[in-house]
Amino acid sequence: MKWSEVDQQQCSVARSSAVLGDRWTLLILSDAFLGVRRFEDFKSRLGMSRATLTDRLDTLVEHDVLKRVQYREKPPRFEYRFTDKGLDLYPVLTTLVNWGDKYYSDKAGPPILRQHLNCGHDIQPVLACPDCGEPVHARNMRARKRPANTDFAPVVRGPIAKERGP
Repeated sequence: MKWSEVDQQQCSVARSSAVLGDRWTLLILSDAFLGVRRFEDFKSRLGMSRATLTDRLDTLVEHDVLKRVQYREKPPRFEYRFTDKGLDLYPVLTTLVNWGDKYYSDKAGPPILRQHLNCGHDIQPVLACPDCGEPVHARNMRARKRPANTDFAPVVRGPIAKERGP
């Protein structure tokens, strides 16, 4: 398979990788979740070339992960904001951050603390089963193929279901 064909595979990881599968894109998304919005701010924080940053931001906009929002008319200036689709990447990035904090932090601990605004505590978010609330990890999960000739819509429960409706 050629990389240019990965988005045509019957695999959610392959299709997602076609949009998110390079190191710069993950760093752009990480900075966006930290509040970075403007092209020059991404460029100076990440130290990447204008051409690469333009290409990655254009891809994220094309795939409706980010949207360009004009904040000044003359000269026209834009910032990048998350779409709902982009905000849904928060659990993906926070899980990656948790892994990096566990295996690559120095003795002082994680470089960035994340505070839950509802209770004020610093936390490391975890994936949890929406039915029983137990944390999920590789050893207590199983994957299986979708049965043939059936429509599948994942069951969404918990706080996300309340926000999005049935």
